[in-house]
Amino acid sequence: MAINSHSSEPVAPFLSNNFDTSRNIRPSEVESHAVDTEFLIVGAGPAGASLACFLGSHGLKGIMISSAPGTANTPRAHITNMAALECLRDIGLYEELEKLGSTGQDHMQHTRWCHSMAGEEYARLHSWGNDPRRKGDYETASPCQPFDLPQTVLEPVLVRHAALKGFKCRFDTSLVSFVTEEKTGLITVTVRDEISKHEYQVRTRYLFGTDGARSQVVKQLNLPLAVKPGQGIAINVLVKADLSHLVKNRTGNLHWVMQPDREHPNFGWMGIVRMVKPWNEWMFILFPERGYDRSQNKPSKEEYEKRVQEFIGDDTPAEILDISTWYINEIVAEKYSEGNIFCLGDAVHRHPPLNGLGSNTCIQDAFNLAWKIAYVHKGLASPSLLSTYSSERQPVGHAVITRANQALRDHHPVWEALGMLATDVSERKQILEELRGATSQGSERRRALRTAIKHTSHEFHGLGIEMNQHYDGQGIYTADEAQPFARSGQAVEDPVLYHEPNTYPGSRLPHVWLNKATPEEPVSTIDLAGHGSFTLFTGIGGGAWKEAAGVIAEKLNVPIQVYSIGFRQDWEDVYFEWESLRGVEESGAVLVRPDRFVAWRATTVLQVSEACSDKLLTVMRSILGCEDSQ
Repeated sequence: MAINSHSSEPVAPFLSNNFDTSRNIRPSEVESHAVDTEFLIVGAGPAGASLACFLGSHGLKGIMISSAPGTANTPRAHITNMAALECLRDIGLYEELEKLGSTGQDHMQHTRWCHSMAGEEYARLHSWGNDPRRKGDYETASPCQPFDLPQTVLEPVLVRHAALKGFKCRFDTSLVSFVTEEKTGLITVTVRDEISKHEYQVRTRYLFGTDGARSQVVKQLNLPLAVKPGQGIAINVLVKADLSHLVKNRTGNLHWVMQPDREHPNFGWMGIVRMVKPWNEWMFILFPERGYDRSQNKPSKEEYEKRVQEFIGDDTPAEILDISTWYINEIVAEKYSEGNIFCLGDAVHRHPPLNGLGSNTCIQDAFNLAWKIAYVHKGLASPSLLSTYSSERQPVGHAVITRANQALRDHHPVWEALGMLATDVSERKQILEELRGATSQGSERRRALRTAIKHTSHEFHGLGIEMNQHYDGQGIYTADEAQPFARSGQAVEDPVLYHEPNTYPGSRLPHVWLNKATPEEPVSTIDLAGHGSFTLFTGIGGGAWKEAAGVIAEKLNVPIQVYSIGFRQDWEDVYFEWESLRGVEESGAVLVRPDRFVAWRATTVLQVSEACSDKLLTVMRSILGCEDSQ
């Protein structure tokens, strides 16, 4: 059942409280040489391009600029998790991206530790939902499945979709400066065309900084950053090499290569060989020795080629396509926004790619922000709703940078067990030989290696860190909850490894497959919710909630979808999963925000139908920031 009476025009309850943020910028307000737009996105990577897609899905149009000459030229991000894919699924991109990505056992089955790609293996670990003991956890968590999608493939899809939805994209265009006009609130942005070197101004109501780890928006906005010491640098070497003859018995997309029995160059102490395109394009991620200064000792291309060949381990021809350096950061902004300027993605959380949380968190930042911008811009919510973006996403960013850096530290025991931390090659050889020995020392070292390898599951099966995000604050209504939020089940034991779905307000909407009494194509609760609307789920006896949703949708002019789940209702709970997860009685209600996070729930239907309307009105006004409006 769909209740949707909103229009693109501002509505009375908010206009009466001076919440008119959607008026068009009049020509008189803009200098004659300035470009006029409502939304300006700086950066066209996963954060900026997905934000443009999400804003476009709400019917909003704007401009996106990027200082780069085009979309990503190297496949930096690649693992795309279910939490991010649910966001892209909301706008119809999931199936297209799934076809472009590498999935399943053939490509992502393992993470391996080996002497070389062709050589001996030290250990392997099931990864990314491919552990037989964890497959059910992944399959019940989401209608999506994780896949390996290089950033070079993802970005063009996002940019094209954003353009089709009305965002103009300009590459080779840099931000120079910006200033907010106190009287009008408009933001005047000076940009430079890097081809002609011509500078011009863009006047906008909203400015979004999605310009990466060297963000000029964050720098000029002077957002406070929490900075911890980094863990050095890494060198990405993009390589074309056909390794198909090796992967049959080495299935996986990440291969740690360590050669403790050999001397090594200081720029390539050890590394990771990462699949980019099965099986002829690879990223060789080299980790230098601690204290290595690339400016004082820059390797030649021949030295890189030699190290790549050593990592491959046979005479397979290899061509280096690109070499780049990046820093292993642990940095998060303490707040993400100021006024109508919002920063997201790597601009506000900077960390190594371990756990595969980088671009995924960028996309989720954008999804959280987009519906709030749309609701405020259309006059459906108070501007105070926009403050919830920073308060909800900043703790997520903090958790992500902490986990990614801890994931790297979790590899130290592996390196130690294999002898990589010893400085002398003879000592390293002795340790490696000790691993083979029928001695107490050998037994202890093998035990240490097993323990260390298993602990890296927190990186390669970190379903909890991906899916356990929880929000508090204005955007969530918890006044009717008897107890504060607490994790349950295995998520209490280990919130990084395990996800326990629930409907406590502030939690992600659980995924459950539903169907009709006369079976049709099954549908997920994830697909019923979202799409720019609030969604209210109820069940048998919850008719008053349906009526209330209709009344409140019309009163606030806010879209509310309503579905009854249960025996011979709108949707059948065919596996009885919703019954076990909904957290309320059959006649209760679960209200879900447009970003598919639970906003509020009621245990049962209220005795008087008018009471249901009054309660839902109170809840919606609180979430949208219009509690005092009449």
